[in-house]
Amino acid sequence: MKLELRFFASLREALGVPQESITIPAQVKTIADLRSHLAQRSDVWAEVLGSNKVIRCALNQQMVDAGTLLEDGAEVAFFPPVTGG
Repeated sequence: MKLELRFFASLREALGVPQESITIPAQVKTIADLRSHLAQRSDVWAEVLGSNKVIRCALNQQMVDAGTLLEDGAEVAFFPPVTGG
């Protein structure tokens, strides 16, 4: 399955990647699976995207939860939590 990934704000800064196209293995089926798969890339990726981190995700520009199924050709965006004042 092919995906378009987008990283925003502090996530983009920490990873040094604003976006990328990837092909994921068949066993990666959900947003949570994708985060786990990406976290295996390096210590930096594990620190930024690890399951203990609060991160918002969107699939095709719709906010979703960790159990959402991925779709071939989808755009997956990762955002840090947002605070306001």
